[in-house]
Amino acid sequence: MDITALDYIVFFLFVGGVALFGCSFYFKSRKGSASFTAAEGSLPTWIVGMSIFATFVSSISFLGLPGDAYKGNWNPFVFSLSIPIATWLAAKVFIPLYRGMNSVSAYHYLEVKFGYWARCYVAVCYLLTQLARTGSILLLLALPIHNMFGWDITSIIVWTGVVTLLYTLLGGIAAVVWTDAIQGIILIAGAVACALILTFSMPEGPGQLFQIASEHGKFSLGSFGSSLAEPTFWVVLVYGLFINMQNYGIDQNYVQRYMTTKSTAAAVKSTLFGGLLYIPVSLVFVYIGTALFAYYTARPELLPAGTPGDGVFPHFIVHGLPTGVTGLVIASIFAAGMSTIATSINSSATVVLTDFVKQLSKKEVSDRQSMKVLYSTSFIVGALGVIVGLLMMKVDGVLDAWWKLSSIFSGGMLGLFLLGLVCHKTRRSHVVAAVICGLIVIAWMSLSPLINEGSPFYRFHSPFHTYLTIVFGTTVIFLVGFILTKLGKNTSKQ
Repeated sequence: MDITALDYIVFFLFVGGVALFGCSFYFKSRKGSASFTAAEGSLPTWIVGMSIFATFVSSISFLGLPGDAYKGNWNPFVFSLSIPIATWLAAKVFIPLYRGMNSVSAYHYLEVKFGYWARCYVAVCYLLTQLARTGSILLLLALPIHNMFGWDITSIIVWTGVVTLLYTLLGGIAAVVWTDAIQGIILIAGAVACALILTFSMPEGPGQLFQIASEHGKFSLGSFGSSLAEPTFWVVLVYGLFINMQNYGIDQNYVQRYMTTKSTAAAVKSTLFGGLLYIPVSLVFVYIGTALFAYYTARPELLPAGTPGDGVFPHFIVHGLPTGVTGLVIASIFAAGMSTIATSINSSATVVLTDFVKQLSKKEVSDRQSMKVLYSTSFIVGALGVIVGLLMMKVDGVLDAWWKLSSIFSGGMLGLFLLGLVCHKTRRSHVVAAVICGLIVIAWMSLSPLINEGSPFYRFHSPFHTYLTIVFGTTVIFLVGFILTKLGKNTSKQ
C-alpha cells in the first residue's frame, strides 16, 4: 500500500499544527530573556518530562534502532539500561547543583571551579557540537523522507529548518518544551502502531514472529565476553553510562529544562519521568526491527532484493502500513527530528547570551538587548544548521568526519565536570594538562578508524571499539587532574 492523500493530510496537519502551536507562545516569550530561556520556571512537571524524553530521541533513533535490530539483535537496547543510573545521579547531584546556583547556563559551574577559560572552552565545544548535530539531523531526516515521498532533499532540509526555526524563534523555550511534549506523544503513538501492526500481520499469527526471531538469535543482548574491540554487552553498557551521564549531567539541552520547572523536586520528577520513559520506547524500537526481520523472512516477496538494513523500516512505512497510519508514522519521524533541532537552536542561543555576551560585556546587558541577542543568535544557529546539512550532501565523508569531530569537541566536557565535583581546589595548569591529555586520547580513538590498513600509521591505530572513546577520554581527564592535584598538595606541604 503506497502513500495516499490521507497520509499527506495527516502529515501536513501535524507539521502545520505544531508550527502554529509553537508560534502561539510568542506573547509569553517576549516578556523577557527569563521567559525566552527558562519560561520563568513555570512549566508543568509532566510537560518538561515529555520534553526531556523527546530531546533524547531523534529521527536517527526512530529509524536507526529498528535498522540495527533488523541487521543484528537487541544489543543497542543495552544502551538504555544505563539510563536509571544516569538519571539517579542527575537527581542526586546535578539538578540540586544547578538549581542552587540559579543559573540557566550549564557551564557557569565551571567558571566557579576553574575560571572563565573552562566555561568558555566547554561553551565553544557545545556550540560546535550543536551545529554538527543540527546539520546531521536535518540531512539524516531528509534522506528517508526523500525515499518515502520522493521530495527533493535540498528542499526538505531547507523547509524543515525554516519551520522549526520559526516557532523556536517566536516562542522561546516554552514553545520548544510544549511542542516537544506533543511530538513525543506522536512519536510514541507511531512506534506502538508499527509494532502492533507488524505483530498481527504475520501469516501464521504473532507466535510465528517470536519463533523466527528466536531461531535467528534476534533477542540476544550481545556477547558477554571481555573483548574491548567489539560492542559486547559490557562495552555498550559502559558507553551508555558515560553518554547518559554527559546528557543528563552537563548538556545544556537538559540543564535548561531543569530550570523551567517550579522547584527542584519538580525538576527531579521531570528528569526521572523523561529518562525512564525512553527505556520502554527504545524497547519498542528494537522490537520493531526484530518484527521486520520476522515479517520479511515469512514474506520475502514483499521486500525488494538488495534493500539495505536501514532501508527496510522506511520501505515498510510506505508499503506495509494502512492508509493514514503511514502519515502518522512519517509525522513521528519528523517530530523526532524537529524536536532535536528546536532544542539545539534555543539552547545554543542561551549559551551565546549567558556564557559570552553577558560575561564579556563591560556594561550590564539590559533585558531588551538580551532579547535581541537571543533572536539574532537563534536565527544564525538555525541558518548555519541548514547550511551544514546542505554541505554534508555534497562532500563524501563529511558526515562521518563531523561525528568524529563532535566526539572530540564534547569528549572533554564530562571529565572536566567530574574533576570539579571531586577536587575542590586545583591549579589551572593541572586542569589544562588533564584536558590536553584527555583530548589527545579522544582524538586518537576517534580518528583511528579513518586510517587504512595499508597505511604506515596503521600500527598506531586504536585497538578499542569507538564506543569506548568517551569512556577513556573522560577517565584520563579525571585521573590526570586528580593525580596532579594530589601531587601538588603533597609538594606544597613539604
